[in-house]
Amino acid sequence: MKTVETKVYDPQQVETEISRFWEQGDYFHAEPDASDGRQPYTVVIPPPNVTGALHLGHAINNTLQDILVRWHRMRGDNTLWMPGTDHAGIATQAVVERRLKEQENKNRHDIGRDALVQRIWAWKDEYQARIIGQLKLMGCSCDWARTRFTLDDVCAKAVRHTFFRLFRDGLIYRGKRLVNWDPMLQTAVADDEVYHETVKGHLWHIRYPLTDGSGTLTVATTRPETLLGDTAVAVHPEDDRYKHLIGKTCTLPLMDREIPIIADPILVKREFGSGCVKVTPAHDPNDYACAERNGLEKINILMPDGKINENGGRFAGLDRYEARKQVVAALEAGGQLERIEDYETDIGHSDRSKTPIEPYLSEQWFVRMSDLPADQAAKIEGLRGAPGLAQLAMDAVSSGRIKIHPERYAKSYLDWLGEKRDWCISRQLWWGHRIPIWYCTTCPDRQPIPGHSPDEDAAICPVCNGTSLEQDPDVLDTWFSSALWPHSTLGWPDGNAALDYYYPTSLLCTSRDIISLWVARMVLTGVYNTAEIPFRDVYIHTKLLDARGETMSKSKGNGVDPVDIIEAFGADALRFGMTSITTDTQDVRLPVEYRCPHCEHLTPQTRKNMSVHTLACEGCKEEFATQWADAATAEKLGRALCVSDKFEVARNFCNKLFQAARFAFMNLDGTPSGPLDVKSLPIEDRWILSQTSQIAATVNETLGNYQFGRTINALRDYFRGSLCDWYLELIKSRIRDDNRAAEARQVLAFCLDVTLRLFHPILPFITEHLWRQLNELAPSRGIPGVAELPASEACVIAAFPPAEGWPGLVDAETDAVFADIADATRGVREVRVTRGVSPKQTVDVTIKAPAARGASLKNEAHVVERLAGVGTLTIDPDARRPANAAKVLSGELQIYVHDVINDEAERARLGKELEQVDKQIAGKEKKLANEGFTSRAPAEVVQAERGRLTDLQRKRETLTASVEELDR
Repeated sequence: MKTVETKVYDPQQVETEISRFWEQGDYFHAEPDASDGRQPYTVVIPPPNVTGALHLGHAINNTLQDILVRWHRMRGDNTLWMPGTDHAGIATQAVVERRLKEQENKNRHDIGRDALVQRIWAWKDEYQARIIGQLKLMGCSCDWARTRFTLDDVCAKAVRHTFFRLFRDGLIYRGKRLVNWDPMLQTAVADDEVYHETVKGHLWHIRYPLTDGSGTLTVATTRPETLLGDTAVAVHPEDDRYKHLIGKTCTLPLMDREIPIIADPILVKREFGSGCVKVTPAHDPNDYACAERNGLEKINILMPDGKINENGGRFAGLDRYEARKQVVAALEAGGQLERIEDYETDIGHSDRSKTPIEPYLSEQWFVRMSDLPADQAAKIEGLRGAPGLAQLAMDAVSSGRIKIHPERYAKSYLDWLGEKRDWCISRQLWWGHRIPIWYCTTCPDRQPIPGHSPDEDAAICPVCNGTSLEQDPDVLDTWFSSALWPHSTLGWPDGNAALDYYYPTSLLCTSRDIISLWVARMVLTGVYNTAEIPFRDVYIHTKLLDARGETMSKSKGNGVDPVDIIEAFGADALRFGMTSITTDTQDVRLPVEYRCPHCEHLTPQTRKNMSVHTLACEGCKEEFATQWADAATAEKLGRALCVSDKFEVARNFCNKLFQAARFAFMNLDGTPSGPLDVKSLPIEDRWILSQTSQIAATVNETLGNYQFGRTINALRDYFRGSLCDWYLELIKSRIRDDNRAAEARQVLAFCLDVTLRLFHPILPFITEHLWRQLNELAPSRGIPGVAELPASEACVIAAFPPAEGWPGLVDAETDAVFADIADATRGVREVRVTRGVSPKQTVDVTIKAPAARGASLKNEAHVVERLAGVGTLTIDPDARRPANAAKVLSGELQIYVHDVINDEAERARLGKELEQVDKQIAGKEKKLANEGFTSRAPAEVVQAERGRLTDLQRKRETLTASVEELDR
């Protein structure tokens, strides 16, 4: 007799052992091989930012990817999951700079560029290792030998080559444009990296005197300090109040500068405010567009840190908010402030620093997304016939070459690209890919000089032949390097076997937040660089929210470390929970609590960078004060207990799987694997084989459609319902002493084998663990000639059940008969519970069933007798209720359980219930007959009352029928 599984499932011990087993077997590594007929299946991981550890938002993303990767690996595809991390320029530098300020009271300029970058690399090394460790603990089956980083040499080469090509093709340019400026981080940020909040503020109404002294114009603004940079006042050309002033000038308050009065029907809405609008082109996007239309001067009044520059006159050097106070005071003192009113306004904030951004006129590098003239576009090979990069990416989706799931997100993608806004790719940072452009320090015009080749720095000025060059100080937007991720990670631009074989990739799994920031840009750079789409499918997964309904975020500190869940419940429970909440509704709240490790009271979640600190409550901290003095002991004593209903249910399910397998293992030693005559098997065998084939087909279908929630629900119903509640219960006695025990063992081994294969992509650790035990006890499994199951040393590489299941096992007639058996059994059990009949007491039962179905049910009556504790079972299509029998409807069956009620008492009970229902009906009828009620009450209230009356009338019919049946 071989070793049987222990009684208690310990996920921590099992997961450590299985991780080592996978690593030693090198099961996740993939090599290109076109000779074996397998199809490549490639997924590139959305690279986590090295700003900190992962949270549950990352866990759901990577769980779903791993499910698909493991599924395709088991289907026989040559499967590569490419891992890696992102340097996250602004976010990572902001974290390290904040730490520098907190710990040393210094800023980046105090220590210099090289020293700051060195510190960020150290941060990156620490958190990349932590992130990779978290992914491995989750069971992610990435090819770890291929791990990439967006700043490593391979990715850096792809960045330089892409920049060089775009610059050569005229698709990258440097220009002075209005950008979103983060004064705290002193860098440009993308439109997509700005979030908006409505804040309480004021609307200041300011008088601008006409230069000729004939009066004033009143303008209103929420940012009075920006008037220092006004270059016009705009009115509507059809506004009779101001038509006569168009072309004249007014004097800018506090600056004594004449500015024109212009007509602009786009900027000015006649019905809003005074009908006069101040125009500050360097500090408002709408005003900037107005200036472009009207040829206005653009005056920048801000320094990079948000202080007023020399263009602000006497207010120069003041912080923007202090300048606002002093500008308002000066206007008031000069009699130019007409009034102030409370006003709520929408303020853009940098998602990186969480501080208000400023529209800021700045010289930046841009990728041209808009269309080019046809003759110019035709000369650019990378555009592949499209007029511009945006259209190139739009065509890839609108043509169907890339499919986005769910389909509604294709609209978001196309709408954003349809704006064809040029992409600002420069950032005023020190961490990132340095822009590969140089300037001659001798030539006065400072024309940008690219490298002599993509791999060579510029060395000579083409104008003066001078060699005194300096590199552009800015770095590229993080999204520029991550836009190349699908092909840069595989070694582009160098040709190699992996790039040729695994690209285009198969799938991108990501969140809706970065459809524009990342997905669209990967498509346009991928097609531009390689002439191939970067991936064939994009799956936008459920968005995970915290208990308050907020997006989990590293910067917010509201994320939950997946390791906390794994330590409390196991990695498989984490994965099960993540899969079960994945639906098409997208937003899902996932409350997780922490309890004191000593008294188990809830404790506040005081966490920083996802590190668990001493989360014991104050009372316990005081009690264990001596131990807290030692850091290592404090970590152990103070580690919080993670609590979550969602993951507790998942852990219990894993334990159920473990216990079911343990029962099988105790009965499978020496299991035969010879041919079986399926049609002659007992009904429970035929039925479970049919159900097993059908669940295999369902899982393949739902995974193929990215319906993860449906997959786990179907698997759970099959395992808990079909396999455990019905089949195992039916064979418990038979498998030990019946003369057909060998058949039951073979069928059980087959079903357990298929169950482990089907569950493996979702629950890899426990299935791999049980697979090894199953291999030992029943090394050969299957139904020869009908449902072959190729043997495998590891579940991770076992063949997945075929897409259509095994048609030879599907038996619709058996399914229908067993459905009646199940209905009858449930019906009798229901009566037992409601009437308080002891499980040890047998009951006689009569079932009224349609004649054709009754005959089949009669043949299998012994199953109902055994499962429901039935003494005598009568099946009759013309049956009538026996005296003192309780009746229950189950499916199309009328089930009578004998001698569990007293007819007289039941008749009295039903009579009282009928009286109450009659009173309620009379009350509703009277109310609805009252014209005062029906004419004055809201229509929905009247309709609701009519609905309640209908329900009561139906209840009366049911009660009356029950009484009549008692009287027969």
